[in-house]
Formats: sequence, structure tokens, C-alpha cells
Amino acid sequence: MERGNTKQEILEVSLNLFSVNGFEATSISQIANAVGIRKASLYSHFENKQAILDALVKEVLEQYAAHSIFAVTDWGKDTDNLPLPPDDAVQMIQGQIRYILHDPYISKARKLLVIEQFRNSELAKLQTKQNYSDVLQYFTGLVKRLIRQGVLAEDDSEIMAAQLCLPISVWINLCDREPSREQEVMELAERHIRQFFRVYKK
Repeated sequence: MERGNTKQEILEVSLNLFSVNGFEATSISQIANAVGIRKASLYSHFENKQAILDALVKEVLEQYAAHSIFAVTDWGKDTDNLPLPPDDAVQMIQGQIRYILHDPYISKARKLLVIEQFRNSELAKLQTKQNYSDVLQYFTGLVKRLIRQGVLAEDDSEIMAAQLCLPISVWINLCDREPSREQEVMELAERHIRQFFRVYKK
């Protein structure tokens, strides 16, 4: 196997193991065995287990920056004048839920962050950023735009954003634990979004 391919396989296997067992509980031997190489071969690609984690975090951040609406949307730029009626909001948010739940890298990385957030201060900060701060900032920008456009009534935009996005975050966490409830969650999300627009309609 090529060196480059082996390195990528080490990362993929490590993410699989870290997302189930956690970082501390996963050994270099387990990773090497799962890849089908010797520990010595693994060390030719990564200096230690921390180096594997660092590479994974870098890759996850790159994926997140490239694909997550929470990272790529700038409400002050050209999207600012686009209409967003309830139907569009439902479609957009449900699409992001599917991405979060089904993208293999992002879904496993989220589970790793949940496991490690109480043991690793850097991963705790990343968990807060990706699963709270960025989400709330995105929805606050969305709500402010809808208020400016006259779609929603004037009110506390940050509280409105929290009312809109935080139940969805809880439902995503529910799907992480119970994947069979995804359809239920998608239906709840749609009802929730439509009710939000009815309650705050100008």
C-alpha cells in the first residue's frame, strides 16, 4: 500500500475508534491492528497518537469550513438580499441536519468531540465553537436579515435565534444516540420552523 494511502487509512481508522472509544481509551496498537500494519510502520507516518488527533482535527476543520453553512455564510455579503420564506428555511435547515448526521467525517468527529469535551480543553473549545457559538451566530444573522426584510417582527434577535436553533441541536444529538428516529426529528424540525415563522411573522 502506498505511504499516502496508508496515512489516510490510519486517520480514518483512528477517527472510527476515537468516535466510539474516545481518544484516551484507544491505543496505538489498536489503530495499527485495525489498519493491518505493525506499530513501527504506524510510527513512520505519525510520531504519536496526539499527532494523529492533531491531523484529524485539522482535516475536520477543513471539511467544516468548506461545507457547513455555519462556517461559509456571510450575512453581510451577496446573500443579504435573497428571500427566505418558510419553505426555503425548512429545506435549508433539513439539508444541514442531513449533512451533519450523514457526512461520515463530520458525524464521527462530532461524536469524538462529545466524548472528549470533558477531558481535553482544546477539543472542548472546538465543541463549543462548532456546536454552539457558530450555530447561534449563524441563526442570529439569519433572524436579523429576516427582520430587516420585514419577514419577521422586530424583537430580541439573539433570543429568537436561540429559540429557532437550539431545539434542532437537541434533536440532532438525539439522532446521534438513536439513528432510527431521524424521520421523526425531520418532521419535528419542519413543524418547529413553520411555527417559528407563524409566531414571529410581521
